[in-house]
Amino acid sequence: MGLNLANKISIARIILIPFFITAITYSRMDIALLIFTLAIISDGIDGLIARSLKQKTRLGTILDPMADKLLLISAYICLSIATSVPSQFRLPPYVPIIVISRDAIIVLGSVVIYLIRGDLEVVPSGIGKTTTFFQMVTIISILVCFSYTHIIWNITVLLTLISGVDYVIKGSRLLSETPHKPNNTLRGVPRSENHSALKKAGEK
Repeated sequence: MGLNLANKISIARIILIPFFITAITYSRMDIALLIFTLAIISDGIDGLIARSLKQKTRLGTILDPMADKLLLISAYICLSIATSVPSQFRLPPYVPIIVISRDAIIVLGSVVIYLIRGDLEVVPSGIGKTTTFFQMVTIISILVCFSYTHIIWNITVLLTLISGVDYVIKGSRLLSETPHKPNNTLRGVPRSENHSALKKAGEK
């Protein structure tokens, strides 16, 4: 089966990342802002398409957040080390360190939960969505050279820390719960029916 439209948009968002980095490297903040804005819009569009056209797939649940995280992480690293960014707008090292560390902890925790419990349903929290919003606003404020961008990135750091702790607490609770019992079925037939069928087969 080929990729659906929502997944193609997610892949296109990933392809935009090197162009975004190149624009920043060559001091074309206007182009970088345009690319970042397109990426944000495409994020909303692919989600809308997936829901309205019922194109939600397992691949999509991986591609969509991966595209978002790759874009944000690339932006935070680039905006902290690129000499093309004015020094007063360049992110101090602690900002990308905290943002990337939080995402790394979430990914690692998700893998551990999946390995232990056998399943994982990711439901973004309110604080998580707010954090992502401020992470994006931070990037935009730098690209437009907003005078008080340092206030915004410090708010982002605070929200990132709070949401990271929130996810760790929720993950710990999941691990402390009793794992889901495996579905005792055989080829889609409930265990009780399997037992009866096998018993009858033995009596023949």
